[in-house]
Amino acid sequence: MTAPGPAGEPIEARLRRALGARSIVLVGLMGAGKSTVGRRLATRLGLIFKDADVEIEAAAGLTIPDIFAIYGEPSFRDGEERVIARLLRAGPLVLATGGGAFMREATRARITEAGVSVWLKAELDVLMRRVRKRGNRPLLQAGNPEATMRDLMALRHPVYAASDVTALSRDVAHDRVVQDVLEALDAYFNPPPEASAVAAQ
Repeated sequence: MTAPGPAGEPIEARLRRALGARSIVLVGLMGAGKSTVGRRLATRLGLIFKDADVEIEAAAGLTIPDIFAIYGEPSFRDGEERVIARLLRAGPLVLATGGGAFMREATRARITEAGVSVWLKAELDVLMRRVRKRGNRPLLQAGNPEATMRDLMALRHPVYAASDVTALSRDVAHDRVVQDVLEALDAYFNPPPEASAVAAQ
């Protein structure tokens, strides 16, 4: 399922060349599919995939729920910032970040400097269906999980909207979403002539 360019060049080759040493950084709420899509995206592009949450747990020797419980969210966010900075220095790669990572200004600045940010945007019902399958979401452990998710959407979506690229994460085959991300990235790096002309005005 490769979309060739005008000269028959595969989209993957075009994107690898356009990326250079930069990484693709997936942002979005829990349940948006960052890890699943990220793994498949990395395979398509021949890049290494890293999940920031997995790397944080490895560095701390604790699960993320345990880090939250023992040290609190601010300490977790500090560690998250350090881990993401380290991973970005090792690029190019495809990096899935936790839902709150992009909210931190220093992390956003590093992503802007060393990568291309992709917001996997999903509707509330899609997110809730997915997160209910896993009970290890610290931010959803108390009160009304759906109300908490609505609050997170209201708070985080305006910040996620600053991403370089947005792709819709929906209930279709994962490979379809991966293809959407590839095509959105291709349009970002190689805008059609009319879009370039408008941007120049």
